[in-house]
Formats: sequence, structure tokens, C-alpha cells
Amino acid sequence: MAGTMPHAIFVETGIDDGSAVAAYAAELPGCAVFAATDTEATNEMPRRVTRFVDWLRAAGEAAPSFVGDNWYEVERAAAANGQRAAFSLDDLPPGDEEFGRYLRWLELAREELAEALDAAAPVPAGVEAIAGQDAVFTRELGGPAPPTEGDAIDRLYAARDALTDALTAAGPSASGVRRALRLAIADDLRLADELRRGAS
Repeated sequence: MAGTMPHAIFVETGIDDGSAVAAYAAELPGCAVFAATDTEATNEMPRRVTRFVDWLRAAGEAAPSFVGDNWYEVERAAAANGQRAAFSLDDLPPGDEEFGRYLRWLELAREELAEALDAAAPVPAGVEAIAGQDAVFTRELGGPAPPTEGDAIDRLYAARDALTDALTAAGPSASGVRRALRLAIADDLRLADELRRGAS
């Protein structure tokens, strides 16, 4: 039955000043492939989905099963002016159950990054980018700006806590919730993977 069920991919171009492209699995917020080209990103999606689902299940999370490996692009948008792309799916609020599940996935992604950071030296530049993005999402969701004192890791954890608080306070129906969760999960896992590859 391989290839019999189509699954949607959203493609973001222009990441990292134009040097990277991301493909996102619409059915799994935070499941993303970052690559040099859109072809590389979309071709890698079936393997990434398998790893993402396995990761969720290993953490005790219920994860969907996918029939076939027919992943195809349904929408494309560009990151621009330091802002990551938004897609039409981001406008759809998750249900209460989905929202709770995605918040747990975010916490799992943050644990992955924390473990990778513990083994990394020096602190990678990507930490500042994630902290900054979390702060932007927090403000967009109506939360207070996170503290800016301390070293890069302290600022990262403060920004993460502020975003979680803002997401929880805003609830699933708030504008921008799905986008913030999608990008926060994806970027945490991306940096964790990069750190682990660099350490091996």
C-alpha cells in the first residue's frame, strides 16, 4: 500500500539567510526536515516522520500511524526580514486535546535540546536564535517579555518558560498558537540534532 495515502508537506524557503529550506509534516507539528534544497527536504520526509513517530512513542506519547509514504508539497512560503514563514494550516486552532498533546511534544523537544546542550561546548549560536524567537512568540501571544539577564543558556531557559506560560494562558484558540508550537518544536529538535552530529 506504499504511496496510496497522500500526506501534506509545507515548505519554508529562505531560512538561515537563504542557505536552508525546511519541510514540515502537516499532520505532526514540529516534525521537520532542514536541508540545502527543497528536493532534499521533501525527499527525506518519510524517514523523518518514522523517526519522529518512534521518538514520540518511546516517550510514551500516542502517535499516529501513516499508511504509505506519499508526502507531497501543498504550500510554500518564505522566511523574510528575520520572520519565519506562516502557512494556512497555522491559522487553524488545535482542539483542546491536540493542544495538550502539542505542549507535551514541546516539552519533549526541549528535553532533547537540554541533553544535547549539556554535552556541548562552547554554547552554539543557535541558542540565541531560539531564545529570541521564543521571546517574539511570547509577546505575540500577549505574554510578558522574558528576562534578558544571565548567560545564553539562562536566557534560553527563561524564554522557554515564558513561551510555555504564554501558550498555556492563551489557550488553543489564540492566534499564532499552532505556528509557535510548530516552529518551537522543530527548531529545538533541529539544534539538538546538529549538536549531536557535531559531537560524534
